Amino acid sequence: MDLAATRDLLTAKLAEISAEMAAMSAPPTEQSNISFGKRVGDGTQMAVDRLSQVAVHDNMQVVRRDVLRALEKLDDDTYGRCDVCGDEIPGGRLEALPWAVLCVTDAAASR
Repeated sequence: MDLAATRDLLTAKLAEISAEMAAMSAPPTEQSNISFGKRVGDGTQMAVDRLSQVAVHDNMQVVRRDVLRALEKLDDDTYGRCDVCGDEIPGGRLEALPWAVLCVTDAAASR
């Protein structure tokens, strides 16, 4: 495993997430009085879109936290080990999710 390449990938992912979160946190450019009623109108669609953005933003925060933790683990030579059980995280999982800090078993248990 090329740890320098992994660090570069994690650093790039962190920058990508930070940029996306900043864009999502910007005030909306469209002004509208959001109203709810029996019919789906522009205001209702804007509210639904905003709720979707909140969910995506929350997920990004989780991934950002894991990326930061993975970078810490690179620094303290524990990268590739599960934070819960200490077992080795399989290479395939790290290849798919370089910011994985939990093995599959512990990741499923934490949901």
